[in-house]
Amino acid sequence: MSAPSERAARVSPFIVMDVLREAHDMAAAGEDVIHMEVGQPFGPAPKRVREAAAKALSSDDLGYTEARGIRPLRERIARYYAEQHGLKIDPDRIFVTTGSSGAFVIAFLAAFDAGDRVGLANPGYPAYRNIFHGLNIEPVLIEAGPQQGWAPPLERVRQELAAGMKGLLVASPANPTGAMLSKERLHTLARVVEETGGWFISDEIYHRLDYEKPATTALEVSDRAIVINSFSKYYGMTGWRIGWMVLPPELLRPAEVLAQNLFINAPTVSQHAAIAAFDATDELEARKAVYAENRRFLLENLPALGLDRLSPADGAFYIYCDVSHLTEDSVAFARRLLRETGVAATPGLDFDPVNGQRFLRFSYCASHEDIRRALDRLARWLPQQSMV
Repeated sequence: MSAPSERAARVSPFIVMDVLREAHDMAAAGEDVIHMEVGQPFGPAPKRVREAAAKALSSDDLGYTEARGIRPLRERIARYYAEQHGLKIDPDRIFVTTGSSGAFVIAFLAAFDAGDRVGLANPGYPAYRNIFHGLNIEPVLIEAGPQQGWAPPLERVRQELAAGMKGLLVASPANPTGAMLSKERLHTLARVVEETGGWFISDEIYHRLDYEKPATTALEVSDRAIVINSFSKYYGMTGWRIGWMVLPPELLRPAEVLAQNLFINAPTVSQHAAIAAFDATDELEARKAVYAENRRFLLENLPALGLDRLSPADGAFYIYCDVSHLTEDSVAFARRLLRETGVAATPGLDFDPVNGQRFLRFSYCASHEDIRRALDRLARWLPQQSMV
């Protein structure tokens, strides 16, 4: 009998999507569910984006594009780096992708061979290691918990590079913690990796979602970094499946050939619409202000509920919470929380296969009313839970 490949069998489920499915089933059955599990910004894409999409749909120019994406979008992304970071980036280094997910696949295939070892901060976005498994690349989990300031320790990175590690992927702001790397730390990590001939990859999909200090792009500290970004989070375009990479010159042609064969091109309508996203700042900043209020509200009120061991939440829209005083099984705990209160949260095991059974991630990109209602439910439910 035929069986799935061993490669496919090594890819773990994306647990948050399982939580989302159960939450949707409950909602379909008439239950009131508050979504704090997924990083889905509340509300639609910006009005300017929807108008640009409607205009594009009325044209006859929606066929294939070149694999790198349409020139006007790449030029507008280059202008973004000039406006936000004072950098002059050649549009030819910019590569439009099918969301950041498509960017990760192309970047990993272009930069690494099967069997290569690549470092990841732990906890971290689960799709990194799962894509690596699917590509027969070995993820090296580098502990980056509260004792390490939620950042990959430099000495451990050096040790793994000396042992043959071929690259390092970091995220700032990070998922699930919201922690951000300083410009100095980003520069040091990039330099250490690149001195060994390795690839430094920076996931920047939560850029512009920072609350007390601005995020640094790796392009400010390295001209060889692989930078990945997306229109999903700050720009609220999750389902549009549109993102981008900035690549060093030697990876441009390999990435183009891979994209031609794997994806052909990113969705054409989304490419045209994404140009307008950069001019929707007023609407986007108003939404970000809601996230900022949600963040303030949770950081001030969760400790009163006994949830006082929290990640810094410098950016993005997540709080990673140590619940080890309540459970040693975050999957079962999240399932009970959902079924008994209607509040959906993500088990830490999704982000950390080592210590994640002691953590939950709360997403606060919902409306402020929903965040307040969720906290009320938690306040009633948590005192009933048995201590471990």
